[in-house]
Amino acid sequence: MTAAPVMRPVIIPLDPPPEPLELLERFAHLPFPVLLDGAADHHDLGRYSYFTADPIATLRGWAADWPALRDRLRGTLRSDAPIDAALPPFQGGWIGWLGYELGAAFDRMPRAAHDPLDLPDLSLALYDWVIAWDHASGAAWLVSSGIDADGVPDPARAQHRADAVLAQLANRPNPARGTFSPTTATADFSADAYRHAVATVIEHVLAGDIFQANLAQRFSAPFDGSALALYRRIRARSAAPLAAYLDHGDVQLLSASPERFVRLDAATGAVEARPIKGTRPRGQELTSDAAFAADLVSSEKDRAENVMIVDLLRNDLARVCAPGSVDVPTLCALESHPTVHHLVSTVTGTLREGRDVLDLLAATFPGGSVTGAPKLRAMAVIAALEPVTRGAYCGAIGWLGLDGGCSFSIAIRTVTVARGIASLHAGGGITALSDPEAEYQETLDKAAALMAALAEGG
Repeated sequence: MTAAPVMRPVIIPLDPPPEPLELLERFAHLPFPVLLDGAADHHDLGRYSYFTADPIATLRGWAADWPALRDRLRGTLRSDAPIDAALPPFQGGWIGWLGYELGAAFDRMPRAAHDPLDLPDLSLALYDWVIAWDHASGAAWLVSSGIDADGVPDPARAQHRADAVLAQLANRPNPARGTFSPTTATADFSADAYRHAVATVIEHVLAGDIFQANLAQRFSAPFDGSALALYRRIRARSAAPLAAYLDHGDVQLLSASPERFVRLDAATGAVEARPIKGTRPRGQELTSDAAFAADLVSSEKDRAENVMIVDLLRNDLARVCAPGSVDVPTLCALESHPTVHHLVSTVTGTLREGRDVLDLLAATFPGGSVTGAPKLRAMAVIAALEPVTRGAYCGAIGWLGLDGGCSFSIAIRTVTVARGIASLHAGGGITALSDPEAEYQETLDKAAALMAALAEGG
């Protein structure tokens, strides 16, 4: 019997480390350039960044295609993938996004009637090389795995690919930066219609139908110019630890997400989710900023909302984690970002023997913080009230490694550029204690930085 090919990645330290945004421009001529951008909080959520381009395979599909999509992904995973523990954990594999409506693959989830962009529910690309940064140490590496489109490694290919990337790093001049025209986004909901939708959710809660639902509204604008230029503007205004720029050809995602959906360490089986529930704007002065933070921390409504979602995630993780391993090490901690304060909790567990990353995604997607509780009924209420599909918004952006590990953000604070339109959503959790006007204002607070970036041009 022929022995399975052995993976021998080529690992090359890059000194000095290149600038992540510079690489997006330098490699823009290649297909599917992507940057998972730890643009803030370099010692925790934003510790690592990853850049790559020119994938060896792509994968797109809809919720109905999930069995085939799952089998394709599972076929590229290797339990023997030699992951160097001294490097950032993603060392080759899939990068992309899972759209919110992919949730229909895992549960009986209804879909909003209108899809304005007609994008797939899943778009991933398989990358055989990556430049990875550890911002805590200031180091960066080029890692070339040598895999082909089926995940089969070839050491000669690994070296050839590494040499080609190094040549581009050394020789390709920086191109001129693109620009985009200022544009104004408008909402799909009127203010009154959104308040009425909030009131309808409250009626569902008071009737005992649900405990809460995450209601959102979409803003869209004509877009002309460079999506990368817009990402630069967003990054400057609202740096985030789980930011991302994904160019998947006919669609670009520009994300400033502060929220982890789920992370899995394939070597240990350790799972972590970090749901956000509870938001206040940052103040213009120290006194007002502290007052907003104190109001959030003392809010009965926001704490209850957060605890409900923590309970939901504990149940989701328990479906695939070892009995007794699910824990909540942090509950309702204050976390401050450039434009908002949040309440954040941490839910952990250990993946059960015989389960893998795709089982984990099926058990937890979409994230409970962007649906509500109970999850299935909350998603039905959302589909009935929101006039359009969510697409990438409230889905997940991130990576799935060759070793079966993963790290995905919740795709909030995210702009989708497609078909000459830039669109974004903003929403919040609605409970019995919600005030329709306050909930409407919260969506504007959350969308403010992205809307301002669009209006500025650049």
